[in-house]
Amino acid sequence: MCNPTTMPLPMDSMHDDPRAPERGALIDGRSDFTLALQRSLAHALRQRERELCLVDADFETWPLDDGAVLDTLNAWARLPQRRLVLVATRFDTFARRFSRFTTWRGTFAHVVEAFVTEVESSQVPTLLLAGPASLMLADRLRWRGH
Repeated sequence: MCNPTTMPLPMDSMHDDPRAPERGALIDGRSDFTLALQRSLAHALRQRERELCLVDADFETWPLDDGAVLDTLNAWARLPQRRLVLVATRFDTFARRFSRFTTWRGTFAHVVEAFVTEVESSQVPTLLLAGPASLMLADRLRWRGH
């Protein structure tokens, strides 16, 4: 079960886990984040992870309308008993910002759960929790993380 207080595995323990995705470079830029997200979702699909948890203050900069991201989410959501949890401080710009994702969500509404947190937005981490394929942006301004 997704718990927003759960943190991803440290990189060292991911490296030792045979189910972990291929170890790549640390995230150092927006394109690295997009690539890391695509790879993590693809790994979650291959491992048939039942639950994905995406956490961000508002998801404004996430590539949720990216074709590869949506294709992977589509394949993952078609598997039985899937659950996608979104946690943010607000979702008011989601439909406008992510029209393709919003359409996808309409098809897979039975899979998606969204929660609003009352935590100050500057304190909300940027995370994808998906078993050993988890990722985290430690510095949103410089797009750095792992």
